[in-house]
Amino acid sequence: MKILSWLNKNIMGFGLASFFGDVCYEMTSGILPLFLSTFVPAAMVPTALGTISGVSDALASFVKLGAGWLSDRVHARKPFIVIGYALTGIFSAIVGLSTSVAQVLGFKSLAWVGKGLREPARDAAIADSVEQKYYGRAFGFHRAMDSIGAVVGPLLMFAIMNYITLRTAFLLSIIPAALSVLSVVVLTHEVAEGEQREAKDGFFTQLNALPASFKMFVGVMFLFGIGNFSKTLFLLRAQDLFATQTTPLIAGSWVVLLYALYNVARAIAEFSIGLLSDIIGRKTLLAIIGFGLFGVCSGAMMFPITTFYLFAVLFITAGISAAAVGALERSTAADLLPVQLRATGFGLLQTIDGIGDLVSSVVVGVLWASISPLAGFAYAAILSFAAMLLLLRIKY
Repeated sequence: MKILSWLNKNIMGFGLASFFGDVCYEMTSGILPLFLSTFVPAAMVPTALGTISGVSDALASFVKLGAGWLSDRVHARKPFIVIGYALTGIFSAIVGLSTSVAQVLGFKSLAWVGKGLREPARDAAIADSVEQKYYGRAFGFHRAMDSIGAVVGPLLMFAIMNYITLRTAFLLSIIPAALSVLSVVVLTHEVAEGEQREAKDGFFTQLNALPASFKMFVGVMFLFGIGNFSKTLFLLRAQDLFATQTTPLIAGSWVVLLYALYNVARAIAEFSIGLLSDIIGRKTLLAIIGFGLFGVCSGAMMFPITTFYLFAVLFITAGISAAAVGALERSTAADLLPVQLRATGFGLLQTIDGIGDLVSSVVVGVLWASISPLAGFAYAAILSFAAMLLLLRIKY
């Protein structure tokens, strides 16, 4: 079998869709705070932004659970993926027509309904499209394309935003969004499933039918997830520490550079780690590189680092950790899920991830504000190392 036999039209199509979709998302997300400030008092922008992000993320997480089950029930992937990418692109662009926070919240939530619709079916379709021995590189390639889009989107917006209005910038994001939909429509096809479940199986019946090994894995991912806080808190910590040594403008520019290093390291590492996991196995890599390195980075952030080069090492390490979690979580789930329950399982896993993201960022933020940053990062480090040890011990 040829080395690149796994890189078929389906995998390429889903990778390109993720790339263009993330270009669209990052273009609009990067200018959303500035756009809100045009009709919201400056002091209210953080609250409005947090509310919009929290509500839309929570909605997407719960849509994933139902969408995954429905995809398995009707034995179809592609319609959910196409409709999902289309909804996300259309409503992300329409945000630019908003004149109030309520409108932004509504359009952003509808955009994220699309994200919830597509992701379980898409991950199941990736697993459907390759042999099990290629899961790591297939999911790693997909995640790398996503991360490259996250680099290109902000750079593209930076290049054009001085020449157009903010509302026009939002509307232009429909171009990469349309390309994401076309990538799925033109390049991908449904893969015939093997064993089919009877259509009478209900939502809770299919959840209950998920393998015990997969449920254990979801439990470990939840333990890690409730400590795996948003990367924006890493950026805030760097900003605060740099601000003690230089001007806010210079500190901010250093933080932007660190964020770029994080995304580049993540994009490079995702495929490499996925490929390596196909050769030597996934569990140890996920435990040590995914969970363990995040614990190390969280612990290091407890100390008053002010050297840019040390921060650069930490952000590159954090990017590698995120790459391992992104690629290996999905490929491990694909290993554990039977074909007829794949989308249901991915929906459950992604919902648990969403709940974990919300809990972790809230808890770390509260500990940071009420006690100290050290308390928040210590909490994250302890849970990361606990998840690492638990994953190494369990057998599935």
